[in-house]
Amino acid sequence: QVQLVESGGGLVQPGGSLRLSCAASGFTLGDYAAGWFRQAPGKEREGVSSISSSDGSKYYTHSVKGRFTISRDNAKNTVYLQMNSLKPEDSAVYYCAAGMYGPTTNPKEYDYWGQGTQVTVSS
Repeated sequence: QVQLVESGGGLVQPGGSLRLSCAASGFTLGDYAAGWFRQAPGKEREGVSSISSSDGSKYYTHSVKGRFTISRDNAKNTVYLQMNSLKPEDSAVYYCAAGMYGPTTNPKEYDYWGQGTQVTVSS
């Protein structure tokens, strides 16, 4: 059974850090590009970051550049999103996804999605 499971979300103060993990099962995540998306209440889903399957090239949306880092550990079939210097506007449900083409934040390019993990940045 193909599955992506996110973990690592939670409540953090502004300026703090979190590391999200996305563990795949039922397929080899290393054969796919991976992406992180987020959706806040009342807002559209936003592509945050993506990493290719081949050369490790990465993409970040402007608002997270210099603060977030995407990485992957193919031996663990897992993709990570390290989030530093978090801001209240980063609060959202974060989803990981896997697709054949990337890096891209076009959700139509992704075939598999996780269930999401909540990130709340608040004092």
